[in-house]
Amino acid sequence: MKKLLLSLIILTLAVFTAACSSASGGEEETKKIKLGVSGSDTRIWDYIAEKAEKEGIEIEVVTFSDYVQPNVALAEGDLDANAFQTVAYFDTFIEEHNMDLSPIATTVLAPMGLYSEKVTSPDEIPEGGKIAIPNDASNGGRALLLLEEAGLIKLSEDYDGNLDLNKIIENPKNIELVEMVSAQTPRALPDVAASIINNGIAVDAGFNPTKDSIYLESETATPYVNIIAVRTEDKDNETLKRIAELYQEDDVADFINEEYKGSMIPTFIPLSDIGW
Repeated sequence: MKKLLLSLIILTLAVFTAACSSASGGEEETKKIKLGVSGSDTRIWDYIAEKAEKEGIEIEVVTFSDYVQPNVALAEGDLDANAFQTVAYFDTFIEEHNMDLSPIATTVLAPMGLYSEKVTSPDEIPEGGKIAIPNDASNGGRALLLLEEAGLIKLSEDYDGNLDLNKIIENPKNIELVEMVSAQTPRALPDVAASIINNGIAVDAGFNPTKDSIYLESETATPYVNIIAVRTEDKDNETLKRIAELYQEDDVADFINEEYKGSMIPTFIPLSDIGW
Protein backbone atom coordinates (compact mmCIF):
# COMPACT_ATOMS: atom_id res chain seq x y z
CA MET A 1 0.00 0.00 0.00
CA LYS A 2 2.81 2.37 0.96
CA LYS A 3 4.64 1.54 -2.25
CA LEU A 4 1.48 2.26 -4.28
CA LEU A 5 0.94 5.58 -2.49
CA LEU A 6 4.59 6.54 -3.02
CA SER A 7 4.33 5.69 -6.71
CA LEU A 8 1.22 7.85 -7.06
CA ILE A 9 2.93 10.78 -5.37
CA ILE A 10 5.99 10.47 -7.61
CA LEU A 11 3.79 10.21 -10.71
CA THR A 12 1.76 13.26 -9.67
CA LEU A 13 4.93 15.30 -9.07
CA ALA A 14 6.34 14.22 -12.43
CA VAL A 15 3.18 15.25 -14.26
CA PHE A 16 3.04 18.57 -12.40
CA THR A 17 6.71 19.30 -13.12
CA ALA A 18 6.28 18.45 -16.80
CA ALA A 19 3.23 20.70 -17.03
CA CYS A 20 5.07 23.61 -15.42
CA SER A 21 8.07 23.05 -17.65
CA SER A 22 5.84 22.98 -20.73
CA ALA A 23 4.05 26.20 -19.73
CA SER A 24 7.32 27.92 -19.01
CA GLY A 25 8.79 26.75 -22.30
CA GLY A 26 5.75 28.05 -24.17
CA GLU A 27 6.25 31.52 -22.75
CA GLU A 28 9.91 31.56 -23.76
CA GLU A 29 9.15 30.51 -27.32
CA THR A 30 7.23 33.73 -28.09
CA LYS A 31 9.71 36.57 -28.38
CA LYS A 32 8.23 40.06 -28.46
CA ILE A 33 9.94 42.81 -30.45
CA LYS A 34 8.90 46.48 -30.62
CA LEU A 35 9.93 48.07 -33.91
CA GLY A 36 9.55 51.74 -34.76
CA VAL A 37 8.77 53.23 -38.17
CA SER A 38 8.04 56.75 -39.39
CA GLY A 39 4.76 57.35 -41.19
CA SER A 40 1.58 55.35 -41.47
CA ASP A 41 2.61 52.86 -44.16
CA THR A 42 3.33 49.56 -42.40
CA ARG A 43 2.59 47.15 -45.26
CA ILE A 44 6.09 45.67 -45.46
CA TRP A 45 6.38 45.14 -41.73
CA ASP A 46 2.87 43.73 -41.48
CA TYR A 47 3.93 41.16 -44.08
CA ILE A 48 7.16 40.34 -42.22
CA ALA A 49 5.31 40.17 -38.89
CA GLU A 50 3.14 37.38 -40.31
CA LYS A 51 6.26 35.46 -41.32
CA ALA A 52 7.91 36.05 -37.96
CA GLU A 53 4.82 34.94 -36.04
CA LYS A 54 5.23 31.45 -37.53
CA GLU A 55 8.65 31.30 -35.88
CA GLY A 56 7.44 32.43 -32.47
CA ILE A 57 8.43 36.09 -32.92
CA GLU A 58 5.79 38.74 -32.24
CA ILE A 59 6.60 42.08 -33.89
CA GLU A 60 4.75 45.13 -32.61
CA VAL A 61 5.06 47.97 -35.12
CA VAL A 62 5.10 51.41 -33.47
CA THR A 63 4.50 54.39 -35.78
CA PHE A 64 5.98 57.88 -35.37
CA SER A 65 5.26 61.10 -37.25
CA ASP A 66 8.83 62.40 -37.45
CA TYR A 67 12.43 61.30 -38.06
CA VAL A 68 13.75 62.04 -34.56
CA GLN A 69 11.67 60.09 -32.06
CA PRO A 70 12.25 56.60 -33.52
CA ASN A 71 15.97 56.93 -32.79
CA VAL A 72 15.42 58.54 -29.40
CA ALA A 73 12.98 55.79 -28.40
CA LEU A 74 15.45 53.13 -29.55
CA ALA A 75 18.36 54.66 -27.67
CA GLU A 76 16.24 54.98 -24.51
CA GLY A 77 15.13 51.33 -24.66
CA ASP A 78 11.49 51.94 -25.58
CA LEU A 79 12.04 50.10 -28.87
CA ASP A 80 14.08 47.04 -29.78
CA ALA A 81 14.72 48.19 -33.35
CA ASN A 82 13.65 50.77 -35.90
CA ALA A 83 13.41 50.81 -39.68
CA PHE A 84 12.70 54.20 -41.23
CA GLN A 85 15.93 55.98 -42.16
CA THR A 86 18.72 56.08 -44.68
CA VAL A 87 22.22 55.16 -43.58
CA ALA A 88 23.36 58.71 -44.40
CA TYR A 89 20.76 60.20 -42.06
CA PHE A 90 21.53 57.56 -39.43
CA ASP A 91 25.27 58.21 -39.49
CA THR A 92 24.78 61.96 -39.07
CA PHE A 93 22.10 61.59 -36.38
CA ILE A 94 24.00 59.21 -34.10
CA GLU A 95 27.13 61.34 -34.35
CA GLU A 96 25.28 64.57 -33.55
CA HIS A 97 23.36 62.99 -30.64
CA ASN A 98 26.11 60.66 -29.39
CA MET A 99 23.94 57.54 -29.64
CA ASP A 100 25.33 54.02 -29.51
CA LEU A 101 23.23 52.49 -32.28
CA SER A 102 24.18 50.19 -35.17
CA PRO A 103 22.60 48.94 -38.42
CA ILE A 104 22.04 45.20 -38.76
CA ALA A 105 20.66 45.06 -42.32
CA THR A 106 19.74 47.09 -45.38
CA THR A 107 16.14 47.13 -46.56
CA VAL A 108 14.97 49.38 -49.40
CA LEU A 109 15.90 52.40 -51.41
CA ALA A 110 13.00 54.86 -51.26
CA PRO A 111 13.77 57.36 -54.02
CA MET A 112 13.44 61.02 -53.12
CA GLY A 113 11.46 63.02 -55.65
CA LEU A 114 10.91 66.51 -56.99
CA TYR A 115 7.19 67.41 -57.09
CA SER A 116 5.30 70.37 -58.48
CA GLU A 117 1.77 71.68 -58.95
CA LYS A 118 2.97 74.19 -61.54
CA VAL A 119 5.41 72.47 -63.92
CA THR A 120 5.85 68.99 -65.37
CA SER A 121 9.66 68.79 -65.64
CA PRO A 122 12.71 70.38 -63.98
CA ASP A 123 13.45 72.28 -67.22
CA GLU A 124 10.20 74.22 -66.79
CA ILE A 125 11.11 75.66 -63.39
CA PRO A 126 11.26 79.44 -64.01
CA GLU A 127 14.09 81.88 -63.42
CA GLY A 128 14.16 82.78 -59.73
CA GLY A 129 11.71 80.00 -58.86
CA LYS A 130 11.50 78.70 -55.33
CA ILE A 131 12.14 75.05 -54.43
CA ALA A 132 11.38 73.70 -50.96
CA ILE A 133 13.96 71.31 -49.51
CA PRO A 134 14.32 69.47 -46.15
CA ASN A 135 16.36 71.44 -43.63
CA ASP A 136 18.24 68.61 -41.88
CA ALA A 137 21.84 67.87 -42.88
CA SER A 138 21.26 64.46 -44.45
CA ASN A 139 17.96 64.91 -46.29
CA GLY A 140 18.81 68.47 -47.27
CA GLY A 141 22.15 67.29 -48.62
CA ARG A 142 20.42 64.53 -50.52
CA ALA A 143 18.08 67.16 -52.00
CA LEU A 144 21.03 69.15 -53.33
CA LEU A 145 22.40 66.04 -55.03
CA LEU A 146 18.98 65.43 -56.57
CA LEU A 147 18.88 69.00 -57.90
CA GLU A 148 22.34 68.53 -59.38
CA GLU A 149 21.27 65.24 -60.97
CA ALA A 150 18.26 67.04 -62.44
CA GLY A 151 20.57 69.64 -63.99
CA LEU A 152 19.36 72.60 -61.94
CA ILE A 153 22.53 73.32 -59.91
CA LYS A 154 26.17 72.25 -59.75
CA LEU A 155 27.98 71.38 -56.52
CA SER A 156 31.66 71.75 -55.68
CA GLU A 157 33.92 68.72 -56.01
CA ASP A 158 34.49 68.63 -52.24
CA TYR A 159 30.77 68.43 -51.43
CA ASP A 160 30.37 65.84 -48.64
CA GLY A 161 26.66 65.09 -49.00
CA ASN A 162 25.48 67.24 -46.09
CA LEU A 163 23.31 70.31 -46.52
CA ASP A 164 25.49 73.33 -47.26
CA LEU A 165 24.20 75.94 -49.70
CA ASN A 166 27.70 77.41 -49.94
CA LYS A 167 28.73 74.31 -51.89
CA ILE A 168 26.52 75.35 -54.82
CA ILE A 169 28.93 76.72 -57.43
CA GLU A 170 26.47 77.05 -60.32
CA ASN A 171 22.81 78.05 -60.17
CA PRO A 172 21.97 79.22 -63.70
CA LYS A 173 18.28 79.86 -62.98
CA ASN A 174 18.98 81.64 -59.67
CA ILE A 175 16.68 79.20 -57.94
CA GLU A 176 15.82 80.12 -54.35
CA LEU A 177 16.04 77.13 -52.02
CA VAL A 178 13.58 77.31 -49.12
CA GLU A 179 14.59 75.10 -46.18
CA MET A 180 11.94 73.55 -43.94
CA VAL A 181 11.29 70.45 -41.86
CA SER A 182 10.68 67.41 -44.06
CA ALA A 183 7.06 67.00 -42.98
CA GLN A 184 6.23 70.48 -44.31
CA THR A 185 7.55 69.95 -47.85
CA PRO A 186 4.26 68.64 -49.34
CA ARG A 187 2.29 71.49 -47.78
CA ALA A 188 4.62 74.02 -49.39
CA LEU A 189 3.65 73.00 -52.94
CA PRO A 190 1.07 75.80 -53.51
CA ASP A 191 3.70 78.41 -52.57
CA VAL A 192 6.75 77.20 -54.51
CA ALA A 193 7.65 76.16 -58.04
CA ALA A 194 8.57 72.70 -56.77
CA SER A 195 9.30 70.78 -53.60
CA ILE A 196 11.68 67.93 -52.83
CA ILE A 197 9.82 65.37 -50.72
CA ASN A 198 11.06 62.24 -48.99
CA ASN A 199 9.46 59.05 -50.25
CA GLY A 200 7.58 58.13 -47.07
CA ILE A 201 6.27 61.65 -46.57
CA ALA A 202 5.17 61.79 -50.21
CA VAL A 203 3.24 58.53 -49.84
CA ASP A 204 1.57 59.79 -46.66
CA ALA A 205 0.58 62.95 -48.55
CA GLY A 206 -1.17 60.84 -51.18
CA PHE A 207 1.50 60.86 -53.90
CA ASN A 208 2.76 57.93 -55.94
CA PRO A 209 6.48 58.75 -56.29
CA THR A 210 6.92 57.02 -59.65
CA LYS A 211 3.83 58.62 -61.18
CA ASP A 212 3.50 62.00 -59.49
CA SER A 213 7.07 63.27 -59.21
CA ILE A 214 8.55 65.36 -62.01
CA TYR A 215 11.98 63.91 -61.27
CA LEU A 216 12.99 60.85 -59.25
CA GLU A 217 16.31 59.98 -57.64
CA SER A 218 18.60 57.44 -59.31
CA GLU A 219 18.57 53.82 -58.10
CA THR A 220 22.35 53.97 -57.56
CA ALA A 221 22.11 56.28 -54.54
CA THR A 222 23.57 53.77 -52.04
CA PRO A 223 24.14 56.33 -49.23
CA TYR A 224 20.37 56.59 -49.10
CA VAL A 225 19.60 52.92 -48.67
CA ASN A 226 17.35 52.36 -45.66
CA ILE A 227 18.42 50.23 -42.72
CA ILE A 228 17.22 48.31 -39.69
CA ALA A 229 18.88 49.85 -36.63
CA VAL A 230 19.31 48.50 -33.10
CA ARG A 231 21.23 49.40 -29.97
CA THR A 232 24.85 48.35 -30.51
CA GLU A 233 24.68 46.05 -27.49
CA ASP A 234 21.90 44.12 -29.27
CA LYS A 235 23.44 43.85 -32.74
CA ASP A 236 24.18 40.13 -32.20
CA ASN A 237 20.78 39.35 -30.70
CA GLU A 238 19.57 36.21 -32.48
CA THR A 239 15.92 37.29 -32.65
CA LEU A 240 16.78 40.66 -34.20
CA LYS A 241 19.20 39.02 -36.62
CA ARG A 242 16.47 36.56 -37.63
CA ILE A 243 14.06 39.44 -38.32
CA ALA A 244 16.71 40.99 -40.56
CA GLU A 245 17.08 37.66 -42.39
CA LEU A 246 13.31 37.39 -42.85
CA TYR A 247 13.26 40.87 -44.39
CA GLN A 248 15.93 39.98 -46.93
CA GLU A 249 14.24 36.87 -48.27
CA ASP A 250 13.11 36.68 -51.89
CA ASP A 251 9.40 36.67 -51.11
CA VAL A 252 9.73 40.03 -49.33
CA ALA A 253 11.50 41.51 -52.36
CA ASP A 254 8.68 40.19 -54.56
CA PHE A 255 6.07 41.66 -52.18
CA ILE A 256 7.76 45.08 -52.23
CA ASN A 257 8.05 45.12 -56.01
CA GLU A 258 4.42 44.11 -56.45
CA GLU A 259 3.05 46.40 -53.76
CA TYR A 260 5.05 49.55 -54.49
CA LYS A 261 5.53 49.40 -58.28
CA GLY A 262 9.00 50.91 -58.18
CA SER A 263 8.46 53.57 -55.52
CA MET A 264 10.32 51.28 -53.09
CA ILE A 265 13.27 49.26 -54.38
CA PRO A 266 14.42 46.17 -52.40
CA THR A 267 18.12 46.74 -51.73
CA PHE A 268 19.74 43.89 -49.83
CA ILE A 269 23.44 44.64 -49.76
CA PRO A 270 26.23 43.93 -47.25
CA LEU A 271 26.69 46.46 -44.45
CA SER A 272 30.26 46.93 -45.66
CA ASP A 273 28.83 48.52 -48.83
CA ILE A 274 27.31 51.32 -46.75
CA GLY A 275 30.36 51.95 -44.60
CA TRP A 276 29.61 49.54 -41.77
